[in-house]
Amino acid sequence: MKRSEINTIMAEADAFARRHQFYLPPFAYWSPDEWHAKGPEAREIVEHDLGWDITDFGLGDYHKLGLFMFTIRNGTPENLKLGRGKVYAEKLLIVDVDQVTPFHFHWTKVEDIINRGGGKLMLHLYNSMPEGGLADTDITVSMDGVVHHLPAGAIVTLSPGESITLPTGLYHKFWGAEGRVLVGEVSTVNDDHTDNRFLEPVGRFPTIEEDEPPLYLLMGDYSRFYGKS
Repeated sequence: MKRSEINTIMAEADAFARRHQFYLPPFAYWSPDEWHAKGPEAREIVEHDLGWDITDFGLGDYHKLGLFMFTIRNGTPENLKLGRGKVYAEKLLIVDVDQVTPFHFHWTKVEDIINRGGGKLMLHLYNSMPEGGLADTDITVSMDGVVHHLPAGAIVTLSPGESITLPTGLYHKFWGAEGRVLVGEVSTVNDDHTDNRFLEPVGRFPTIEEDEPPLYLLMGDYSRFYGKS
């Protein structure tokens, strides 16, 4: 992805969230120069992978296969193992009409996916097989506290205000319909480095062509800018 494209996505996403009265934390807007000046006080942001996260899954077509995310809070796998500290995470996602996040599941993370506003969020669901394929077994999920039994390959529609709990091992693929969707994710600790199992091989983080300076830093930029002054 070009840095100019990422900058545009950031600005548009921030404006969309604000229209729905959802506001990002102050560190979202630190400039690269401000990041240069940060010290140990900002270490949690860096070490817990908080912040801007935009991906085209390495496939080069963000608007067809891509996802905007901002991690607001997150613990660590060690917190989860010990049962102490932050054992939870929260993300903001923005999903465009027919913009697909490919089939994947998580080995450890349990997540609630919430439609916070805008269009409808469509989720395609399958149980996973031990070897990693799609199972043909029925699915059981909780949606806003109500248990639903669904056939393999069911497509669930979340309108604004509705949510679904995705357990470990449940393949999910999603996209927007009838308008851009503001999506909340509340989960156990998020680990995007080791806890994602995609059905088809994809890249989790984008390769970036630096055609202009960053508007704000992606979490993958921290190693280049944080505390380097």
